[in-house]
Amino acid sequence: MKPPILTIIMFTIVSGTIMVLMSSHWLTVWIGFEMNMLAVIPILMKKFSPRAVEASTKYFLTQATASMLLMLGIIVNLLLTGQWTVLNTLSPIASNMMTTALAMKLGLSPFHFWMPEVTQGIPLTSGMILLTWQKIAPLSILYQISPSMNPHLLMAMAIMSILVGGWGGLNQTQLRKILAYSSIAHMGWMVAMTTYNPTITLLNLLIYIMMTLGTFMLFTLSSSTTTLSLSLMWNKLPLITSLTLIIMLSLGGLPPLSGFIPKWMIIHELTKNNMTILAMLMAITALLNLYFYMRLTYATALTLFPSMNTMKMKWQFEYTKNTTLLSPLIVTSTMLLPLTPMMSTLF
Repeated sequence: MKPPILTIIMFTIVSGTIMVLMSSHWLTVWIGFEMNMLAVIPILMKKFSPRAVEASTKYFLTQATASMLLMLGIIVNLLLTGQWTVLNTLSPIASNMMTTALAMKLGLSPFHFWMPEVTQGIPLTSGMILLTWQKIAPLSILYQISPSMNPHLLMAMAIMSILVGGWGGLNQTQLRKILAYSSIAHMGWMVAMTTYNPTITLLNLLIYIMMTLGTFMLFTLSSSTTTLSLSLMWNKLPLITSLTLIIMLSLGGLPPLSGFIPKWMIIHELTKNNMTILAMLMAITALLNLYFYMRLTYATALTLFPSMNTMKMKWQFEYTKNTTLLSPLIVTSTMLLPLTPMMSTLF
């Protein structure tokens, strides 16, 4: 893709998301979602192949259906309340329609089927945009309409997403599918908190984006797309193997790493709201995610793939790619736990 075209497309993606974040009118929110959706499709097909076309078609059909449902919810809300403003109280029917539409855009269960397939069919850099930047706009709308939403519907989708994200990733060997199921599970944790303390959802999103960006950068640096290719990383990039181990454990939410902060705060908030059984169920299902992250760390840093002695010096001759943002991302993805008291006061 030529640089001017790529610049225009990326500008449209960013401006569509910013329009959604800054709008107080439902029509401009819908236009921002459409701009974002139509501009991201060329990014998904950056490396043209039949698999990328298939993934982009699945993404377009799902997002177009979600946009249609969102517009239907906006029109129903206009007919019942006479209001176009986002922050006004929604009617229950319109609220359920909008929640369903935003769940489809986020990939929450039971509308999650498109996400692993789309992520698997696109390049790593496009998958990074899909699993990080594309989550910001729908979650911002969920944050704004959280007082009007049905808490039982949200909590049911959150529990299903955590279960599906855990069970779905257990039997996978493709790294992009594993990260897609991880995204589904993390979205479940975020959505579970929107009705009780939406600001913790923002903290969770921020930490999730940092961890996922660092993970995708590590995989792009080592050109790894499968668990088997991870096991060959030790003789190409020895330092990256240990960094991958740490950031994977952080994604799994293991203390004392940064990924433990949102889980700790969410469980604490749920127990304060007398949702102890739900918090316990979420903590138990999080072990499923931790298991497949442990499997990836085992394949990356704790095994030595059989090779000749001449291959063990390969790292000295390997061409190193640009890693400008990798160091701060890894630091923030792993060492933020001492700042938890400050974050709890801010959020």
